[in-house]
Amino acid sequence: MAIRRLIAAGSYEPEKIRAMTDAYDIALIVLRLNDQDDPITELLAKSIAGIVATGERKPGEIASKAIDALGIKRTQS
Repeated sequence: MAIRRLIAAGSYEPEKIRAMTDAYDIALIVLRLNDQDDPITELLAKSIAGIVATGERKPGEIASKAIDALGIKRTQS
């Protein structure tokens, strides 16, 4: 899982780790990404880490901002 590799490579507080992993899970669901080896998951994880670094801690907001930052179209149900 891309977010776990990113977390393992850095030094994050428990609050940030929780926010990052929750946001990552939300973004995967929103984007309907099932393949953890898809290269977009790595970009998504990096985007999430960048947003958390700004101080955001709400997983839903982080996920939404990360998706928007990457310019990814959200699928419709």
